[in-house]
Amino acid sequence: MTKEGTLESKWEKDNFITAAGKDVIVIGGGDTGTDCIGTSMRHRCKSVTNFELMPQPPMDRATDNPWPQWPRVFGLDYGHAEVQAVFGKDPRVYSVMTKEFIGDDQGRVKALITQDVEISDKGPKAIEGSEREFPCDLVVLSMGFVSPEDYVVGELGLDTDQRNNIHATYGDFRTNVEGVFAGGDCRRGQSLVVWAINEGRGMAASCNEYLQAKRDTKFSPSHQTGVFHNLSSLSPKM
Repeated sequence: MTKEGTLESKWEKDNFITAAGKDVIVIGGGDTGTDCIGTSMRHRCKSVTNFELMPQPPMDRATDNPWPQWPRVFGLDYGHAEVQAVFGKDPRVYSVMTKEFIGDDQGRVKALITQDVEISDKGPKAIEGSEREFPCDLVVLSMGFVSPEDYVVGELGLDTDQRNNIHATYGDFRTNVEGVFAGGDCRRGQSLVVWAINEGRGMAASCNEYLQAKRDTKFSPSHQTGVFHNLSSLSPKM
């Protein structure tokens, strides 16, 4: 028996995004892309296509990818296998980038225009005359990031690592600025949500220890120094 209702998460049966009966396109790969594909399948989508900017990996290690490096080889994850079992083909389209979103009269997406790309020394290069149109009712963006936005890092004066992530030791999570902690993707780089949960809990514990240590210390707002006297000034520099 199915029970309907409104949950604490504010989920409502007729007021949420669903892939049911839709042509879905997932832009981006990795674990997140696979989860988006799998979720679309569980929603009973009409079709699902996965755009990958990079070319299809080789079946075996390339000469520039020796052990013990992570093997950059072709693999079939659970989401891809489910699509292949239901629709008869792998959902991934390689060496392609989205050029244009096409909408209908009501402003809803109905198709994507793509271009094939080739990887050059200067990055992906579009191939002229390679445009294709893919029908689409729902687009899911599964794209990672290079590093966290730098406006907070810059205004707080935080140290960063060689990948421009906020520098803080795992388990302690303190940055070089007193009272500022960092955890999750902004500290470790793009990763899985389970790591975000783990580091969020660890950072909360570290913050609690810090606040307990400060509890018996005399502290006056007039003595605020460093970054905390002007937190209201923080804003994205668009």
